[in-house]
Amino acid sequence: MGQLKFSRLLNIFLICAVLLTGCAQLSVNAQVVKSDVPRNASPTVNPEDIEALATGNQAFALDLYQALVEKEDGNLFYSPYSISAALAMTYAGARGETEDEMAEVMHFTLPQDRFHPAFNALDLGFTRLGEDIEGDERKGFKLSIVNAIWGQKDYDFLPEYLDLLAKNYGAGLRVLDFAADPEKARQIINDWVLDQTEEKIEDLLREGILDSATRLVLTNAIYFNAKWHLPFSVSDTRDGAFYLLDGSQVTVPLMAQTASFKYAEGDGYQVVELPYIGDELAMDIFLPSDGGFESFEDSLTVGRLNEILETLEPTSVFLTMPKFEYESDFSVGDVLVGMGMPSAFGDGADFSGMDGIKNLVIGEVVHKAFVAVDEAGTEAAAATAVIMVESAMMDMVEMRVDSPFLFLIRDFQTDTILFLGRVVNPEA
Repeated sequence: MGQLKFSRLLNIFLICAVLLTGCAQLSVNAQVVKSDVPRNASPTVNPEDIEALATGNQAFALDLYQALVEKEDGNLFYSPYSISAALAMTYAGARGETEDEMAEVMHFTLPQDRFHPAFNALDLGFTRLGEDIEGDERKGFKLSIVNAIWGQKDYDFLPEYLDLLAKNYGAGLRVLDFAADPEKARQIINDWVLDQTEEKIEDLLREGILDSATRLVLTNAIYFNAKWHLPFSVSDTRDGAFYLLDGSQVTVPLMAQTASFKYAEGDGYQVVELPYIGDELAMDIFLPSDGGFESFEDSLTVGRLNEILETLEPTSVFLTMPKFEYESDFSVGDVLVGMGMPSAFGDGADFSGMDGIKNLVIGEVVHKAFVAVDEAGTEAAAATAVIMVESAMMDMVEMRVDSPFLFLIRDFQTDTILFLGRVVNPEA
């Protein structure tokens, strides 16, 4: 990814507009306990640390993709950044083998005393995205990310743990009574997620997932809505065939335009990059050749991804691609165990950094995401919850995206992947 300058890194990626400024407020449902330590709005962080964090997040994004596609059929969409953020807050309380396993799986390579300030700096950079967009065009870009933690009434969390989350993640502790009424607590958290994602993520926590043993829920919500830098014309959209993996086809609306995009092609693939307004974020679409979807998908490592992205060059492209809209909803716990962090979910879990004793274990990690792509741009939202329980212009080329493809939304400066997905049937 190359050496990144600190001034550029603080102008990075796409995430975080409303970093829980409501920490000191009271709601009718949950009291927010504000830490005595304010959020550090100007962290002193080495640019190498931010680069290491961004590189690790990118590696986790692709590792998780490979693990998920083994379990999930059909379309897939998720926010690796949202999952990383929620688990980063969890990681702050991990110790011993649990800490080591989480670091290995999540690619958290920095020591904890440098890791969390780096995450803070990354988020603060996200709040500045879109600042240079002027006039009415400013309405065409919105990115917000919010963190919140929800703790059991009267449970003794370590003050230093709560201070760390307040200082680096803007997350104040919201007090609920899981023991007395877990269903009410579930509804309160779901309502918060719904509000933070512009009503796109409903019922993140399914009925029954919280119970009287729940002690802490760590949540992250992300919402993104941006217009294309070069929008498609609605009048050019036509119904056309999209070819499925089994050789059959469905008829879907296909958008079309001819413009200068960054483009590359190689052995068995084409890739095109569609920037959003403001030219700070983009969607990259990877179209494997006929019959090569699975082999391309299997080969997509961090190294190969960056090699492909480095070959992108401005090219006159006649682009055809489908409109699509869908949701993904899944549990990540079993996947993370399979990736190499079983102790966090077992009786040997050590989250003593949260409460001073080895009393808490991850009960589940749940994630839900939404994406809609049309002529104007992209709307995407995602939320993650970690549930802690108590143990007991060149020559024109044509790219017709009319068969299964992969796509991601990334930050230009750091290559951090905010969203990642695949479309095998845009009609599903």
